Amino acid sequence: MSENEKQTEENEELQSDDGITPESSGENEEATAPEDVHLLLEDARNKADEHWNELLRLQAESENQRKRHARDLENAHKFGMEKFIQDVLPVWDSLAMGMTAARADNVNVGSVIEGMELTLKMMSDTMKKFNLEEIDPQGEPFDPEMHQAMSMLESADVAPNTVINVFQKGYRLNGRLIRPAMVVVSKAAAGEQDKKEQDTASKIDDQA
Repeated sequence: MSENEKQTEENEELQSDDGITPESSGENEEATAPEDVHLLLEDARNKADEHWNELLRLQAESENQRKRHARDLENAHKFGMEKFIQDVLPVWDSLAMGMTAARADNVNVGSVIEGMELTLKMMSDTMKKFNLEEIDPQGEPFDPEMHQAMSMLESADVAPNTVINVFQKGYRLNGRLIRPAMVVVSKAAAGEQDKKEQDTASKIDDQA
């Protein structure tokens, strides 16, 4: 065997030991070919563009939603009283008609009063629709949470701390006080107060 043949045989044995064959070496070269790398990069670029476009779309939708919300909120502030105004307008019309009737030369006082009563009822019904509750505590015990005492008067006819006159009615909206009733509250007459004090002193003496 010649020297060249021995060298060739040794090279084949080394390649066999390393697990490298001409075919396998060709496969590795094919897997890492520049064309494949270019395709992989192009695919990654396309996916990145898709994700970027999706992000821009979501940002645009979020901005549009924010603008719609701001517009709806602004309209709610501007036109939130629209339904209330629509229900109050008939009361306004009734008041205007009453004023016209009251100024007529041949005015009928009874008709004017009847019209005013009708207007008040319309107003009361409208207020109830919007959960506005009237506070009219005539003859009721004084409640500092709901009433504002304008003055106190001695009275022998009612118990002390009773509302004996209502200057101005109060109102609650959905259970929340928006204006207290302005009232006059009773207090014990001076003679009755002295009598109560005497009775109390007498009871103390009896117990002693």
